[in-house]
Amino acid sequence: MNKTAIIYSFNSRKTGKIAEKIKEAFGDDPFVLINAEELTEEIFTSFDQIIMGVPTWFDGELPNYWDEFVPALEDLDLKGKRIALYGLGDQKGYPENFLDGLGIMAGILEERGASLIGFTSAEGYEFESSRALRGDHFAGLAIDYENQGSMNKERVANWVSQLKKEFS
Repeated sequence: MNKTAIIYSFNSRKTGKIAEKIKEAFGDDPFVLINAEELTEEIFTSFDQIIMGVPTWFDGELPNYWDEFVPALEDLDLKGKRIALYGLGDQKGYPENFLDGLGIMAGILEERGASLIGFTSAEGYEFESSRALRGDHFAGLAIDYENQGSMNKERVANWVSQLKKEFS
């Protein structure tokens, strides 16, 4: 397997728990955990494969740490980079912008030429709208800790099985 990073905020408890579940599900595959709050362009571009944790904040926004890194991303050519996203949102509390942070980040990465992988079905979720939708799939793994936390383990396991195929 190529050099892979899991990038998320070490200060985001739920996003971190999912990162740990992802790492565990991959088993012995080599990963580097990177704190998104300390991310630089050099670190980001040094990886062949990237998994990014992107929760949605407030009314459909990127977290501050990702928002601050967007200008650096906009200057990068990401052709050839395979990137998988996982996002956290609350489909009942914020049904009008469920996983919008994931969708915003996906759009930025797609515009820069990244190959997004790890799309997952929107079946089993109830929300009004989401910028993360691409047809009937999310542009990554959709996690709702508040309302469907009991499904996290299975969703992560299925997603990692999918990523193992898509990363190889």
